[in-house]
Amino acid sequence: MNKPAVAVIGGGAAGFFTAVNAARLNPGLRVTIFEKSKNVLSKVRISGGGRCNVTHHCFDPEQLSAHYPRGAAMLRWSFEQFQARDTAAWFESRGVALKTEPDGRMFPVSDSSESVISCLMHEARIHGVKIRNKTRVDRISPLSDSGFSLSINKKEAEYFDAVVVATGGYNREKAYEWLKELGHTIRTPVPSLFTFNFREKVFSDLAGISVNQAEVHIEGTRFTESGPLLITHWGLSGPAVLKLSAWAARELHEKEYRYTVRVNWLAPMNELQVREKLLDLRERNARKKVVRQDLLPLPARLWERQIQLSGIDDRKRWAELSNKEVHELVQNLVNARYDIQGKTTYKEEFVTCGGIRLKEVNPDTLESKKVPGLYFVGEVLDIDGVTGGFNFQAAWTNGWLAAKALAEKYQTGK
Repeated sequence: MNKPAVAVIGGGAAGFFTAVNAARLNPGLRVTIFEKSKNVLSKVRISGGGRCNVTHHCFDPEQLSAHYPRGAAMLRWSFEQFQARDTAAWFESRGVALKTEPDGRMFPVSDSSESVISCLMHEARIHGVKIRNKTRVDRISPLSDSGFSLSINKKEAEYFDAVVVATGGYNREKAYEWLKELGHTIRTPVPSLFTFNFREKVFSDLAGISVNQAEVHIEGTRFTESGPLLITHWGLSGPAVLKLSAWAARELHEKEYRYTVRVNWLAPMNELQVREKLLDLRERNARKKVVRQDLLPLPARLWERQIQLSGIDDRKRWAELSNKEVHELVQNLVNARYDIQGKTTYKEEFVTCGGIRLKEVNPDTLESKKVPGLYFVGEVLDIDGVTGGFNFQAAWTNGWLAAKALAEKYQTGK
């Protein structure tokens, strides 16, 4: 009797995790990964600057699900089945020890994504998962009785009992047409996780400078985030901005990435507290130049730029600073307004907001409610998280649930 055949379309984190776990949980399955590019796990390789941010040290399912602008309700239940603690245990039991950094991100102790890739590739080998690189699946055709015919590289047709779609997110809705043909509807994809580009490059020469704690608010919206803030050649990045870009992805797309942000460079201090510190500096440092200060946690070059932007002569001494100049400096420090025009994708870690609508997928198994035997995992679904290991965790969780469902389905003959 032939083994049930499972096709996994996409060799990224979600697809690979589905494949190796399905084959491990049910050795009676014949699992094949189809990857259109020459390498599998390419996003795993580049993530975290080549270190691979495997997951996040948040082991409470409710708190963990709160880091997903899209898909939180579905993942809240999914994380009860397989969460970050389970991910860490899965990799550590296979020789990939993880460490937790101060911000909660978890990386391999080796600080190399190759540790994760080698582990997954080893699992594929020992469980007989076949990997076909540079192989594109062009069409999925459900058969009248059961199973699917897959069109491979526009010429071959191969039969599979079940199909897992793990192609990642597309940046154009047109790219989802082959899935729409199966009866599924798509929530229009837009970018998530991107940096904010200034219309006027007031800080371009300060690229690389960061503050440990800032607050960023998008004017005219409810969106505000706090955290580290990084100045880039084009504008602003860092966790505070990346979180904002994820939560406000659709609204910013509708604004065509033209909007105004307010930045408090000294959060959580407020206007009154900063003014008091400046007045204290004026009194204590009367004879010193305003470019020198020791009360506010700002890098020296950024402090000097804020003085310039406030119209203050940097040769002035603190005693010469007028109340009006103090007020202007306070505004630039805690209530600065910057016009944003455009965005830049966060490194190579492209993430989309949008995809297959979650109401069309069984949350327990990731199986399509429209086409039996068809499964969706990873970013092809309308699921995305903020930066910090959360998108990988969703991939591992999706993959585990789909693998478990496939293994059980063909063990029981359901």
